[in-house]
Amino acid sequence: MLTAIIDYESGNLHSADKAFQKMARETDAGEVVVTSEADTVARADRLVLPGDGAFPACARALAESGVQEALIDAVENRGVPFMGICVGMQLMARNGHEYEETRGLGWIEGEVMKITPTDPMLKVPHMGWNDLMIDIPHPVLEGIESGDHAYFVHSYHMRMSGLDQRLARVDYGEDVTAVVGRDNCVGLQFHPEKSGATGLRMIANFLAWAP
Repeated sequence: MLTAIIDYESGNLHSADKAFQKMARETDAGEVVVTSEADTVARADRLVLPGDGAFPACARALAESGVQEALIDAVENRGVPFMGICVGMQLMARNGHEYEETRGLGWIEGEVMKITPTDPMLKVPHMGWNDLMIDIPHPVLEGIESGDHAYFVHSYHMRMSGLDQRLARVDYGEDVTAVVGRDNCVGLQFHPEKSGATGLRMIANFLAWAP
């Protein structure tokens, strides 16, 4: 079993790699590699797309990385389990509206928009720990309950066209999408590798997920 964390030069992958390596060892889930090679992406059994920074820059970096075609083929045509993290999750949307309108991968029915809390005391970016509210059960959320904490650092989030693909949210002066999913895809707006036991449990669940 091979899990590939995609390196497209859009984020520090060290902490994510360490967390996935740890849980793969603990659950006997096979090998975890960080890769920028299309061939490795094409043969992986699970795919993880992290991302830090602005949506347009990450979208361009992925398009120019040489792995996007292999990623799309794996997820759309072969049903390979996929996890997007932070901007990697946002790239699953139809479009992003950070600085300029930018097309996403179109796997989730949503648009990435700036967080607009109703309380002026709530600052943007949304940074720090927040309580998850689970809307829809999912194998990657097994053992996670509403009220469990996750660690966020972001100014934009996915506004959903409908709620059937929003698995969890947090309250930050408005409903802020925290977890999305459909078919063989799941996305986390927060950083599971920085979210303590909650995040590690989700990583372990993903490594065992067989959609």
